[in-house]
Amino acid sequence: MELRVLPARITSTTVTFPSRHLLPFAALVLVLTSVGILLAQAPGTKIPAAIEAAAVPTDLPTKYRPGPPTPRVRTNEKDVQGNGVTASCVTCHSTAKPNPQTRSAADLQQFHQGLKIQHGRLSCLSCHNDRDYNTLRLADGAPVAFPDVMTLCAQCHGQKWRDYTHGAHGGMNGFWDQTRGERLRNNCVNCHDAHVPAQPQVLPVLPPRDRISVMPKSSPEH
Repeated sequence: MELRVLPARITSTTVTFPSRHLLPFAALVLVLTSVGILLAQAPGTKIPAAIEAAAVPTDLPTKYRPGPPTPRVRTNEKDVQGNGVTASCVTCHSTAKPNPQTRSAADLQQFHQGLKIQHGRLSCLSCHNDRDYNTLRLADGAPVAFPDVMTLCAQCHGQKWRDYTHGAHGGMNGFWDQTRGERLRNNCVNCHDAHVPAQPQVLPVLPPRDRISVMPKSSPEH
C-alpha cells in the first residue's frame, strides 16, 4: 500500500507545521523549553537567566522626551570669555509684585512683549509659580519642574492624557512590538505651544505620484 503525505491545513483536528524557514527557530524553542522543564523538575535547581531570557522575550522600556529646561532670559551682556550672559526668571520677578489677573502680553510693560497667549481664560499664574518662577505650579499650588510639564498638562486635559497613556494621542518613534526595540514618546510641548496649544488648521499635502496613479503618456506614432 502506498503512503502519501498531504499538506497540513488549519482545522480543529489537524496541526500545522512550521515552514522550513522557521524550523531552526522552532527547534531552538523546543530545546530551551525541554531544558527548562528538566531543570524545573530537579529540586533546588534554578533556571539560568540566559535560558529564561531566550525563552520569554522581555519588553524594552518606553522612554519619554522631557519637557523644556528651566528657562533663562538672554541679556546683552557677555562674560570674560565672550559668552552671552543669561538671567534667571527669578532675577526680575522677585522684584515685581505678581498680578494673578494678567492674561495678555499687552498688560506687561517690560518683558514678554509680543507673546501670544490663547489658552482659554487662564492667567499667567494659573501655570507659572509666583512663589518660584523657576518652576510651574499645579492647581493646588504644588511646584512642578519645567521638564515635568506633562504633569501640569494632565491635570486639566484629562481626556487627552487618557488617550496619550493608551497610545492614541501624541507622536512616537520606535517599535510597537517592544520585544524588538524601545519606544520613544513625545512630550506635550513637542507638538503644542504651551501658550497657544490649539493646532492650526493645515491643508493636506498633494497625493503621492507613482507609476500606478500616474500612467505614462504614450509616445506618438511615427
